[in-house]
Amino acid sequence: METQRLDKILASTGKHSRKEARVLIRAGRVLVDGVPVRDAAAKFDAEAAHITVDGADIGYRRVTWVMLNKPAGYLSATEDRHTPTVLDLLPPELRHLFPVGRLDKDTVGLLLLTDDGATAHALLSPRHHVGKVYEARVSGRLTAEDVEAFRAGVTLADGLRCLPAELEILSAGEAESVCRVTVREGKFHQVRRMLAERGKPVLFLERVKMGNLPLDRALSRGSFRFLTADEIKNLGVF
Repeated sequence: METQRLDKILASTGKHSRKEARVLIRAGRVLVDGVPVRDAAAKFDAEAAHITVDGADIGYRRVTWVMLNKPAGYLSATEDRHTPTVLDLLPPELRHLFPVGRLDKDTVGLLLLTDDGATAHALLSPRHHVGKVYEARVSGRLTAEDVEAFRAGVTLADGLRCLPAELEILSAGEAESVCRVTVREGKFHQVRRMLAERGKPVLFLERVKMGNLPLDRALSRGSFRFLTADEIKNLGVF
């Protein structure tokens, strides 16, 4: 199995920065298989070794999955020269992660970040039919005709045809309506463009579910948490 530096292993859990990990190691507070290790550069197989800090198991993750409640104003990218990205919302030790798909700058809600490329690819692949669920507030009154158009597959102004999608009207008024949209592909600004094509421009858009994973409403905008092992298994691609 692959071995890694001890300070890197501790930092990968998201509980400590590399600098904090080195302080803990030098202080003798980190035990590997019950023996204090004071060399941050010492290498171990994190899956085979029992590593503790102050007697508590570090909870090492071979791969890392994070759920972020994305706020508006951040790009779903790993870097940008002019605009803050979602990685700016994470501590330095987690900034090696990458977003699973994209939410545009003004869209909020559920965004996953990981270092597990294979599962991320499967989660985004249309052939796996993993649904992405959004709630939107739009201008104008949504109708049954809009529902049928989504069910048939909306063709955008540039000729791009979207796969059939689900549109559920939650409320409909003359000035504004609220709906839930489920898509199984990830074209650029797709939900916004589909609704605009029906003459219902989006005023507010939030992703509330991806696969079997709903947005954790205990997370405030801009905050994150790690996925549990069960949540990772139930993402909908296994």
